[in-house]
Amino acid sequence: MEIQQRILKFVTRSNWVLFCVTSLAGFVLLPVDFALGIMCGGLLVTVNFHMLSRTLKKAFTPSHLASHHVVLVKYYLRFIASGVILFFLISGHYVHPLGLFIGLSVVVSSIVLATICEVKKLFFKEAL
Repeated sequence: MEIQQRILKFVTRSNWVLFCVTSLAGFVLLPVDFALGIMCGGLLVTVNFHMLSRTLKKAFTPSHLASHHVVLVKYYLRFIASGVILFFLISGHYVHPLGLFIGLSVVVSSIVLATICEVKKLFFKEAL
């Protein structure tokens, strides 16, 4: 269980780090609408990740065991709300779609980064 906790902790922290780094780099190097896309997409996906994490922790706590229906309803409500937010951001031309795509990739990037770090640790551990 130690490796799963380490990966979760790494992903949770790196989400915010990647979000801040990409947002700051976007505002410094790119046009405003592109940078806003990165910031809005990154914020949306990072907050959704944390809300899902909190929902699952509460659902699997022994004193508060929740039905899987409750977890699914919360998931789909977040999914619909995210879709509505994305629709308004794109249809209102508030953000650049490519910037939004980059921002939405923050959590995936942190998961890939965590996987690479753990695989590297496993290979170097076996090499010793």
